[in-house]
Amino acid sequence: MVTYLSRFTITIIGLLIIIQSTPSTSSPNNSVQLLLLSTTHIHIHSVIDFGAKGDGIHYDTAAIQSAIDACPPGNKPCQVRFPPGEYLTATIRLKSHVTLNIHEDATLLGGPRIEDYPEESSRWYVVLAENATDVGITGGGVVDGQAMKFVVTKNEIKNVMVSWNHTGACSGDECRPRLVGFLGCRNVNVWNVRLREPAYWCLHIVRCDNTFIRDMSIYGDFNTPNNDGIDIEDSNNTVITRVQIDTGDDAICPKTYTGPLYNLTATDSWIRTKSSAIKLGSASWFDFKALVFDNITIVESHRGLGFQIRDGGNVSDVTFSNINISTRYYDPSWWGRAEPIYVTTCPRDTKTKEGTISNLLFVNITAKSENGVFLSGSKHGLLKNLSFINMNVTYKRWTNYMGGLVDYRPGCQGLVNHSSAGIIMEHIEGLEVKNVNMKWHGDQSSSWSNPLDFRPWTVNGISLLNFHSGFDNSNGNIAS
Repeated sequence: MVTYLSRFTITIIGLLIIIQSTPSTSSPNNSVQLLLLSTTHIHIHSVIDFGAKGDGIHYDTAAIQSAIDACPPGNKPCQVRFPPGEYLTATIRLKSHVTLNIHEDATLLGGPRIEDYPEESSRWYVVLAENATDVGITGGGVVDGQAMKFVVTKNEIKNVMVSWNHTGACSGDECRPRLVGFLGCRNVNVWNVRLREPAYWCLHIVRCDNTFIRDMSIYGDFNTPNNDGIDIEDSNNTVITRVQIDTGDDAICPKTYTGPLYNLTATDSWIRTKSSAIKLGSASWFDFKALVFDNITIVESHRGLGFQIRDGGNVSDVTFSNINISTRYYDPSWWGRAEPIYVTTCPRDTKTKEGTISNLLFVNITAKSENGVFLSGSKHGLLKNLSFINMNVTYKRWTNYMGGLVDYRPGCQGLVNHSSAGIIMEHIEGLEVKNVNMKWHGDQSSSWSNPLDFRPWTVNGISLLNFHSGFDNSNGNIAS
């Protein structure tokens, strides 16, 4: 049942791990690239040899878990392979030094029943690794959460999902399983795999160190709420590159629940979402620092680059560069009002305090949007030292959803009536605008108010250099 290649050689070339110095001395540019060259023996286990049927009808959980558990102890790498087929499973648990290798014609199907998942809702995943080292998923195949089996009523605004809170297992409308989770792990690799149809969050990285996600795709139904693409919690030294995410909820979403998040880099990726393409928060009890997002295309999303800091944590040293954004309105039941850039901090409720957001750089940004930029600090949670350099922004309406609303959700003031403006600003200390061109589509100019909308007593230290605003009258087209 076990195939052992006595002299099988793995050479990992080009494995980029961003290792930065300690938070007190680091910056987004203090990175070291390590080229890992490893030659070692590897164990190969096929789940078929352990009794898996791969017919998509019979559960293969026991066979898959047996193949994983048969991997040798110690620091010996092991691949658990899935030949072509469909493998229906309840939760499977990875252990250290194990990589799932799913053939490009193979699919791992998550079971839709509550009994398919552990008793604790915090461990509801199709694939779960806890406190493991050197673990991952690859192979070109699919992990499928079968989200449509959780839909009671299909709806063009938001699908009504099965919730297991009536069982007492958990509470709220998010009471359904995630797809893949790495909890408290070290040296996580996810590459060359397709994750699709999560019933809840898709790829969940929690309290991990050294995570590399690359050359993979995520697809979630566009009308399914809470099917986030990649959620990164309390984790350090994370690299995301060459990913494609097409889903209904937040695409790349760093959060802090139990500790800070440092050194996250995301590059060379494509995103479409009915919520935020990139969003820090809203869970934000601890600090975020040293994040870089570069060369990313955001298409027809409800919000482009977003910050929802609601729980007292602080954000500093974040760079967005070489990003192309298009944002549009969707139904207001989804958070977001087509803002290409959205930076907010305010208390979630009376029990939380404001956090600050400082040292943000937006450089080489192109945006085409139905709404303007929204920058909103709070009285005790200022936005400090924001820079917008080399930006071209064109505003035009092309959907029929209602405009004229500012979205503070979650918490804060909720949805508030406000005329559309190029940049709305409040509670800011230090704002640099340099080489920025802002245009309104000519035949819709009456629906817009000021290019810069702010109350002087809440905004200090504005610097404008080579800032232009005007109308685009070029044949009725959006300016490029």
